[in-house]
Amino acid sequence: MTPTPTATLVARDWAEIQERMLVPLYEAVFDRLEVGPGDRLLGLDCGAGLALLLAAGRGAAATGVEAEPARRALARERLLEVAAAPPGGSRSRPYDVLLGFAPSAAALDAALPAVRRGGAVVLADWGPPERCTVPAVLGGGPAPHDLDALVAGAGLLPDGSGRVFCPFGYADADSAVRGLVSTGMYDAAGDPAQLEKELAEALHPYERSDGSVWLPNIFRYVIARVP
Repeated sequence: MTPTPTATLVARDWAEIQERMLVPLYEAVFDRLEVGPGDRLLGLDCGAGLALLLAAGRGAAATGVEAEPARRALARERLLEVAAAPPGGSRSRPYDVLLGFAPSAAALDAALPAVRRGGAVVLADWGPPERCTVPAVLGGGPAPHDLDALVAGAGLLPDGSGRVFCPFGYADADSAVRGLVSTGMYDAAGDPAQLEKELAEALHPYERSDGSVWLPNIFRYVIARVP
């Protein structure tokens, strides 16, 4: 499927503006797991692949899964190996680490067969609502997934958790609107221009004197092991 021009523009906003906001989360997880040479990592819903690049920079072999064609195309422009669906039941090249941000139970179940026994599964999502600014913009966003329930439902063995401060900082309101729209959190099915106008207005309280926008957030992650 060829991405539409609009989808490509939104995906580029994700890659150029928004994706880097999650670097503290990725780095905290990779530090904790000591990801490095010899490790194989699979990124679930990996977007344009920044987490894969960070893992590869540590010496790991990193590949990804991304269903959205425009984001997948950008990841491939970065010379990353990214497929549209998980590798399925093949264990011929098992992964040591599976990293997913707010995956559905179905997506997690589809990817787990590719992870070796004893391999780490890391799931992340927004932290407590009172500690997250972004989901509250425009009157609130989706509730965070119950990561512990996902772990239990998948039959995984809990192996720790953590919280990471991930502020979303933008040079100006226009960048903030474009970055937030690219997350897909807000419904643009009606009038995209109206959505952008409403977002710009909702961001006024978070603008600084120099015109930048600062949105503090806490993210939570859990680590589990494949039995």
